[in-house]
Order: sequence, then structure tokens, then C-alpha cells
Amino acid sequence: MSIEDATKEKKFHGTSDSNVTDENQSKQCDSDYDDDDEILQNDSTNISPTLAKRRVSFFTKQNKTINGKPHTATSPSTPASPGTKMRRRRLRTTSRSGDDRISFRGQKPIYTAGTSDHRQMLCHFPFCQIGRPAWYNATGEIKEAFMIGICGGSASGKTTVAQNIVEKLNVPWVTLLCMDSFYKVLDDEQHELANENDYNFDHPEAFDFDLLLETLRNLKMGKQVEIPLYNFTTHSRESHTKILYGASVVIFEGILSFASKEILEILDMKIFVDTDADIRLARRLERDISERGREIDGVIQQYTRFVKPSYDHYIAPTMIYADLIVPRGGENKIAIDLIVRHVNRELHSRGVKVRNELVNNLGLMRDLRMPDTFYLVEQTAQIKYLHTIIRNKQTLRDEFIFYSKRLMRVLIEYALSLLPFEDVTVETPQSLLYKGKKHVYADVCGVSIVRAGECLEPALSEVCKDAKIGKILIQTNPSNGEPELHFLRLPRDIANAYVFILDATIATGAAALMAIRVLLDHNVPEDRIALLSLLVSKQGVQTVAYAFPKVKIVTTACDTQLDPDTGFICPGLGNFGDRYFGTDPIGSDAEDSAYGQGGNINSTVDLLNSPQILSKINHRRGDSSPPVISGSLDQEDVFAAN
Repeated sequence: MSIEDATKEKKFHGTSDSNVTDENQSKQCDSDYDDDDEILQNDSTNISPTLAKRRVSFFTKQNKTINGKPHTATSPSTPASPGTKMRRRRLRTTSRSGDDRISFRGQKPIYTAGTSDHRQMLCHFPFCQIGRPAWYNATGEIKEAFMIGICGGSASGKTTVAQNIVEKLNVPWVTLLCMDSFYKVLDDEQHELANENDYNFDHPEAFDFDLLLETLRNLKMGKQVEIPLYNFTTHSRESHTKILYGASVVIFEGILSFASKEILEILDMKIFVDTDADIRLARRLERDISERGREIDGVIQQYTRFVKPSYDHYIAPTMIYADLIVPRGGENKIAIDLIVRHVNRELHSRGVKVRNELVNNLGLMRDLRMPDTFYLVEQTAQIKYLHTIIRNKQTLRDEFIFYSKRLMRVLIEYALSLLPFEDVTVETPQSLLYKGKKHVYADVCGVSIVRAGECLEPALSEVCKDAKIGKILIQTNPSNGEPELHFLRLPRDIANAYVFILDATIATGAAALMAIRVLLDHNVPEDRIALLSLLVSKQGVQTVAYAFPKVKIVTTACDTQLDPDTGFICPGLGNFGDRYFGTDPIGSDAEDSAYGQGGNINSTVDLLNSPQILSKINHRRGDSSPPVISGSLDQEDVFAAN
């Protein structure tokens, strides 16, 4: 799936994926059925072999015709006729959140917390063509997010200033956090006072500073955080929360943003929005009456009794801590431009080049001994046989897939054997006791690095039926070669599971480092992470082990060299994803030679006796005896080999 397609799908469903782990309770991360993926009854008896091999058809629920014969796509409830092939409905791996709101400022989508109150905003740029660059160095150490604090009186324009900064920053991974989310939970007596406009929401005692401080610290360190959502109409917190993760810049705004000494120490830049008191009162009247359903008398009473005195005693004095004072709020374009330039300079100075560091260290890593956390499947003749097939560039795609899946199954079984076990006694059907073993960790989660890592998901699900699945999309920036995080969807309770990171190959280890860093940021313990791959390079293993010494690395083969130009493993097996999904030009040319230039079947005796075609025919027939092929072999047999 391309980045553009994923972006369109996310805009359509209104999902917010920079929070990156929203409400993923089920095995496939809050999976639901895709309405576009129907169960089809495919009658291929009258379809030419060329079309069946090369063409991909998409049928709607309406009747279609194939070669002049009607074809009907069945619904999930329609039973299939005997002898027909059924394609299982694909599970969607992104959740559909109906509460999220999407608005646009300039070219960027802004995902809010799903409330009509503009003060209660959590802003992100979750999935864009410019991914999040590495927020750590080659040793896995975190580079802290840049924290901006915006303070000012009620209705002074803090949120407008913050949104204008976000729009002009041109940084994809930005979080806007509002202090209003951290109001304390009111008891019954306080609720009555609030309903009568007799509760002071502008006093420092109204805020949960302990939770706020912990949240800001975790955001600065790149950790996942859970944000409460406050309802201004009911004066209470919502039953659900918002999960935020992945920010290079955090903008924190609130009336008492500078009231705590600990918060001031966290902030890298402090801005005070200074707006005339009459303008603030007019804005507050309009907002509370139109958006919160308040009476004008109650709004004025609350302003004169609580809002204005709190501003004079607690908010205005903190102006001395500000690095920059912005008069007139969001209307001050010059001040916002100065802020954006300063933030961009700071981000540039904090930038890291992970891949360059890894490449420079390759020579040193190659000479080190293999770490104790490296586990290699026993190199039996059978394992060598399987690797011989998938490494051979002449291997056709269906053979490559088949034998790769066999290796994946072996890899998963071996990885599961490395998990901690404990003794358990069960009773057999003969009413006798058997002393056996069970896994210490009941929950196992596989996190695939899209796209090659997704090939290992079926093997994990077949071996561990209750395993949950998460996905990470990491792509290389073509301009600088650095890895970038584009998309993330993890189970909500992943911190309680033993996690397998799934990737087909590990070359330099850059993508593996980013995937492990993401899991650590989601509070997964390092000793409960295992990196699974069919083929690794020695340098990649050393890179991962040096940065994260407690992470297990499990593989079926390890090569010792890397191509300095392409970064491929040598001798390697080429680009696994291209060969597996059929986007490899070499593999496509090999199969084209078997079917002719136009995709038509070549019926020459030499072609029919080729090892590739013979192997495919025997595999389909389940015949292990040497085949006897003559020139009279018809086209149906050749097609059956596919």
C-alpha cells in the first residue's frame, strides 16, 4: 500500500494515527472487516492461463461477466458452491474512530481530540509523505523533543498562536497539548458549585499538576502518554482517553503554563500572549454562550469573581519568565515568524544522522564477536536446502514464496522455544498426571515492519493462534538515506506482551533500531523484545546488540558482508519484498520467459522440460516421483503448475 493510498484511507475514516496506538484491543489492532474486500467465487475453468496469471480483477457486488459468462460476487453470508475457491475476507488493521475531527490548515491535516471546544485540542500530523526522522542516535539514546510553552489569560488567543506556529513550522510530527485536559476530577459538592458558576477553574488548585508534570516529562523523552479528555459542559472527564506518541515538537498551552517551577525547567521556549482585557472578556462571552451553553449573567459573574482576580494574582506575574511576549495574539505575524525560525534552527542543531553513523561503524562492528543475544537456527542440511532455493535468482516467485514460508515457520517455532517457560502439571484423558511446560508470558505480539515483515505474520498466527499483530512503516528518505517513521499501529496493551519484531532481512540495522526504539517508547521492556528475521548481516546484528544489548536476535542465516553501494546483504537473496510480492524485475523476467513475451504459454518441449515448470507441476500434483514429460503435454497441465 502506497503512502498516498494510506493517506486517503485515513482521511476517509477520520483516524488519527500519530497518536499512533488508538484503542487496539483485538488481535489485529482493533481490526474490522473491510467492506471493499468481498468473498468471491472464482470459476477459472474458462479463463486463459495468461489472464489467470497476469490479471488482477476487482468485482463489485453487482453481476459481472467473464469471457461471456455471468459472474456474481457473493456476500459473506452466501454459501459457496462445492468445488469453488473461497478467498478469505481481509482484516483491516486500522481502527475507525468516529469521534475524531479533521480540519485543514494550509496543506496539513490537524487531528483534534474529538470535541467541539477549540481549547481541548490535541494536534498531530500523523501520516504524511515526510516521515518522522530518527529521534535517537546510533546507540539508541533519545534526543529530547523541543518543548514550547505558551501562557496567557483566558481567551487571549493562545490556541490561535499555537496553531499558527504548527502551520508554519513545516514539521510533520508536532503535538499540541492543552492544559485544560488536566482539570481535577470534581466531587459532588464541587460539581454543584461548578453548575452554579461558583467554582474557580482559574485557580492553581483546580489543576492536576502531578499528572501534567509526568505527561510533559514523558513527551519530552519521546514516550507514549495517555491524555484525559475534559468535558466543559458536564465539568467532568470523559470515560475514554487520548493516546499520544511521536513528537519532535511539543507545544503546551494553558493559563497557568508558567505557574510550576518544574514545568518551567522542562520548557525549552516560553511564550506569553498578551491581549487586552476587554478583548479577552468579549471572546470569553462569545465562546461560553455559543459553545458551552452558558447564560450571559453567569459568564460575567464568573469572570468578575474568579477569572480576572486569578489573572492578576497567578497569570500576569509569570510574564517575567517568558522568552518572548506576543501582543495581539495570533494577529502578530512577525512574532510568529520569529518563533518559527528559532524552532527550526533548534531542530536542525538537534538533528541526527543515524545511517551515516551506522555506515561509519560497519568496519568496527564486523570484527566484534557475536553477542550472547544472537540465536541462529541450527544449520542442518534442510535449512541449507531451503536457503539455496530462495537465494537462487532463477527461482520463480511461487517457489520463492512457498519455501520462504517453510523457513518462516521454522523461525517462529525456534523463537517461541526461546521464551521463558515454567512448570505445569495437567491431567491426561487417562486420568494421569503429566508434568509439562507453559509460557511465562501469556500474550505474544508480532510487530511487522511493512512491507517485507508482513510476510511473517501468517506464520506467527499459525503457530501462536492468539498472537496480536501490530505494524510499523519505516521508509528511507531518498534525499539523505535516513530512516523515517511514517505510520504506526500497535495494540493498546502491548506493554504487557512479549513482542516479536518481524522483518525479512536485517542489513545495516537502521530500521530495526527505529522499531525497537518505538517499542521502548511504548513501555515495552527491552528484555521482552525479540527481533526475528530470515537473513541478517553480521554488521546489522552488532549494531542492534550494541544499542540494545537485551534484545534477542533470532534468524535462520547470517551473512558476513554488505554491499557498500546498495546496502544489500552479500551473498544475500536480493530484495525480499520485491521477490515475494512480484515487484522484482528479475523475477518477472524469469517468469515471462516461461510464458512468452506477451504472457502466452510457450509450448516447446525444451520449455516443458525446464526445472522450474517441472517443479511447479509436481508441487501442484503432490507427486514426489521424477516426472516424465513429453512433447504432448497440454496447456492445462502447464497452467495447473501455476
